[in-house]
Parts: sequence; C-alpha cells; structure tokens
Amino acid sequence: MYSEIVLDHFKNPRNIGEIEDPDGVGSVGNPVCGDLMEVYIKVKDSRIEDVKFKTFGCGAAIAVSSMITEMAKGKTLEEAMKITNKAVAHALGGLPKNKSHCSNLGADALHSAIADYYKRREGQVPEEVKEKVLHIRKEEACYCPYCDIELPEEAPFCSGCGREITEEIGK
Repeated sequence: MYSEIVLDHFKNPRNIGEIEDPDGVGSVGNPVCGDLMEVYIKVKDSRIEDVKFKTFGCGAAIAVSSMITEMAKGKTLEEAMKITNKAVAHALGGLPKNKSHCSNLGADALHSAIADYYKRREGQVPEEVKEKVLHIRKEEACYCPYCDIELPEEAPFCSGCGREITEEIGK
C-alpha cells in the first residue's frame, strides 16, 4: 500500500519541529480528514536556509511533511514555489488515491509559509505567489478511505458507499 520511501519518512521524519522566530509560517488543514500541517521557514539571501514542520495527521501526512522539507531546504523562494503536490507524491514513490489529499497539503503549507514571509518582510505578497497559493487551494480534494470516491470538503457521509466520514479516519 505504501512505498518504502513513505514508510521511511513516516518512521524517521526529517526536519520535525518548530523554528524559533521563523521568517514565514504556513498552516493548512483538511477538516474532513483531520490532517493539519504547519511549515516554518528561515530565509537568508532569498534562499530557504532552514525548514521545519509540525503535523497532526496520518502517516502519509507526516511523510509528505517530511518530504516537502527535504525538497525545499536550500532552494530559492522561486524554486520552492515551483514544488507541486504532484512532485511531492512522486518523490515519495506515490500515495494511495485515498491519501492524495495529504500530498495536496504539503506544497500548500510550504507555499503559504513563503507567502507569509513576503507579507512579513515586504508588507504584501507578490501577485505570482498569491495567485499560486489561491490556485492550489482550489484543487484540494478528499477521497473516501473505504471506496476511494472523491468527496466534497466536509462531507459527513460518503456519497458512494454511505459510510460516515469521521476525523479519525486515516489516523
């Protein structure tokens, strides 16, 4: 079900924790699935010098958070904004369809942290960053963990199999 890379990042997460006095913080969550990610960045000379995360969620969400920090560390802000949800899932060797919402949260949290960095530093978020953050949020999707059908956000029951969707699913 999970690749060896996912299992490794879940069992041995990289860059876990919180940065004291971060330059940017991005928080995203999916209330249906119960996953919540926070990404903290420290920026020096327009490059992500350090990145850490705190995640409340399933093993896939933790693995995604760990991978996104590995992918972003050392990158310029521009390069980090090009990291996509699909690239994160690919780097992990794929995720089951009912866990793809986890990969969506990873890049979103990173991009939100970068947007927060610009807002703190310059008082406003550049249009290309703002546009990317808003675009990505429109693409989020959840899937029923039982029958793998796509669900609308905050659906209490699956329209396919009729089972109740609770926050504890996937943990």
